[in-house]
This record gives sequence, C-alpha cells and structure tokens, in this order.
Amino acid sequence: MDYETISCEIRDRVAHIRFCRPEVHNAFNDTVIYEMTDLFSELDRDAMLRVVVLTGEGKSFCSGADLNWMKRVITQSFEENLKESTALANLFARIYHFRRPVIGRINGAAIGGGVGFVAVCDVAIAAESAKFSFSEVKIGLVPACIGPYVVKKVGEGKAREFFITGERMNGLKAFEAGLVNRCVPDDQLDDAINDLLAMIKSSGPEAIAVAKDLVSSVPNMSEDEYKRFTAEMIARLRISEEGQEGMSAFLQKRKPKWIND
Repeated sequence: MDYETISCEIRDRVAHIRFCRPEVHNAFNDTVIYEMTDLFSELDRDAMLRVVVLTGEGKSFCSGADLNWMKRVITQSFEENLKESTALANLFARIYHFRRPVIGRINGAAIGGGVGFVAVCDVAIAAESAKFSFSEVKIGLVPACIGPYVVKKVGEGKAREFFITGERMNGLKAFEAGLVNRCVPDDQLDDAINDLLAMIKSSGPEAIAVAKDLVSSVPNMSEDEYKRFTAEMIARLRISEEGQEGMSAFLQKRKPKWIND
C-alpha cells in the first residue's frame, strides 16, 4: 500500500502504521485523513490480520493539525470546514470501532488533534519522553472531534481540566490520568509493545473483537438491555468455532489452534 503521508508494513499478521511526516513532527492534514481512512478500509478486509500498531516516524507521534493546512482552513466557509471536520470525525470513529486491536506506540509528542489518535487506540504505551497537550484552547478552538474518545478514556473531570487549561503533560502524568495504559523508559518502548503483541496474539481473535464491542456497547444500555445482550453474547461464543476450540484446548491442556496459525 503506497501512500504519501503514512506507511504500513504487515509482518506476522501485525500491521505497523507510521505517520511519515517527521519534517513537520507528523502533523496531519486532509491528505493524512484521506490516506488513513483508506488504509483502515483496506485493513478491514484483511481476514488474516490480528493487530494494528500505530506510531510516528522520527521524534514525534503526531503534533496535531498541519500549519499550512490551517492557513487554508481559516479562509474556508462553514460548509467547507464541516466537510473536512466530518472526515476527521469519521476517521476517529473508524479506528475506534476497528475490529482488530489498535495499539498506540507513543514515541514522542502528541499534541492537539494528535492526542485523538492516542485516545482511539485500544491500548497505548508511551515513552517517558512523550509530551501530551490539548492545546486547542490556546488558539481559540476546542478538541471537538477527539473529545468523545478522550472523555471515554479519562472521564469528564480530567477532560474538563485538560481541555480548559491546555496543560502540557509528560508520559507519566498521561498514564496517571488514564490517557495511556503504560509509560516506559524510551529504550524499553519496543520491548513493551512486543510483549503486548504476544499477549494479544495468544488470545482468540474473534473473542477480542467481541470484547471490544462489549466494552463500547454496554455503558449505553439499560440493565434489561445489557442482561440480554451479554447473555446472548456468551451463548453465541460458546457454540462458535473459536469458542469450541478454545474450551477444548483448555480441557485437553493444549494450546488452541490460533496460536500456531
């Protein structure tokens, strides 16, 4: 898959995606949005894929909106701005609801909209040197498209604080707030990612997909709805091919087939 602003390499059923604009600290523009949307559409059709890892080339993860793009945006009409912001909102939703786990390898600065790509990851591991900031208020804007996913991650209280202050925080504070799942020394980032990949690949791929759906769906349901939803979910999984294989492997004290596939 040949793109101008991002790259993707698939190894051992893992798609390694990079923002490839290190000269502008991997800032995103409309081209990045289009190419990332197209890439996730392509990956969604890959039945063999197990995991996605998202990171940035060079010293930054994603520094937010590209300045040259912003120079054009400031002159656009409401309708033109709405079209581009809708495309960005749709991209975040596509990544958030992607069937396979999306892992954030946060190697450096994630600023403004760049933090949105952190928030939509299922698991994010940050290097200690990484910096985070919801800097939109500093230029009279708000983290609108990324807001729903940040609130899901850190809760309303922390989101209010971060969105209002635009504070710049380090990897440890981002971890303490729940924005990232782990914070590790820079030289241990790849080891932490590889350990996480090994754990994920030892689990049933369809069970992982259903687990993602479980977590995102249940909070929006009433008690009657989630009782029925969860009971039907486990009943279907127990009679599924993967569920039957997993339970048989456990009872027979062997590894399930998907570990060796």
